[in-house]
Amino acid sequence: MHNTVDEDGQRFLDFLNYAALYLAGLSRSEQMREFGENSVGSCLLFTLGLRYDENLSGWRATSTVHKMKRSSNAFENKPVPSGKPLAGGLAILHEDRDLIVVDKPAGLLTISTDREKSRTAYFILTDYVRKSIAKSRNRIFIVHRLDRETSGILIFAKNEEAKFRLQDQWQDTKKQYLAVVHGRCKKHAETIATYLAENRAYGVYTTTDARKGKLSHTAYRVLKETKDFSLLEIDLLTGRKHQIRVHLAGIGHPVVGDERYGKEHKRHPRLALHARSISFKHPFSGEPLSFETKVPGFFTTLVGHWEPARRNSPS
Repeated sequence: MHNTVDEDGQRFLDFLNYAALYLAGLSRSEQMREFGENSVGSCLLFTLGLRYDENLSGWRATSTVHKMKRSSNAFENKPVPSGKPLAGGLAILHEDRDLIVVDKPAGLLTISTDREKSRTAYFILTDYVRKSIAKSRNRIFIVHRLDRETSGILIFAKNEEAKFRLQDQWQDTKKQYLAVVHGRCKKHAETIATYLAENRAYGVYTTTDARKGKLSHTAYRVLKETKDFSLLEIDLLTGRKHQIRVHLAGIGHPVVGDERYGKEHKRHPRLALHARSISFKHPFSGEPLSFETKVPGFFTTLVGHWEPARRNSPS
């Protein structure tokens, strides 16, 4: 005899599922990517200890709940040549059995939207790890995101435990960006601290009301100045949506090419914001890992050539 769920029971299960989605801030398409076809998978995982992390804009596990082990043969642990190109302009900087570090070009989504499903870093890397075999069970997991208009370093995990471990140490992960902004900054270095909130049109704004916004910190340092622009090195101390763009626009120096938060009188080919480097510990070995990318060519057209200062070696 087969057990079935009657219509009222199914409605209740669907209610639990969508209630969990609402509480977590996930769309239905994001649920499908993370948890598959299980209609109540999101709800069950939520109640068993997954929570939504606003810094990461995604789900993460509490340290006491998820203690799963990585598969011993899920992926081969083969070194990958630095800069290996993939579709969509994506380039692999590092790959091992637990994670993939890539350089994302401007204009490429991290994950899909209702309008764009296939031209995303997630889709391209999923196809890569499956070697174009549709029935392959190999997967990748989203650790964090970059805006579509932002280029630079992205980390993806190859198993859930690696994802959760990387997210658990995210506050200790050092993330540096480069940005070209309009004008010359009055302060050579500064840490911007404001509360950021999101409106109904999904735009982010600064508020003085701590009940509406989340306290956010962005540190910057001027690296080079021209008559019209400044090149900034930015330490992302918290990770709110559009944080860098809103903070820099708030001090009167919007990012070049930012049509949403800036006041552009001239159309630029891209947003001048780049996730240049990241430093973190490997989720299993604890080995310190650091990755760095080149300055985008568009930045050079705005402020000229720039190279980081070399540290003198001890005598």
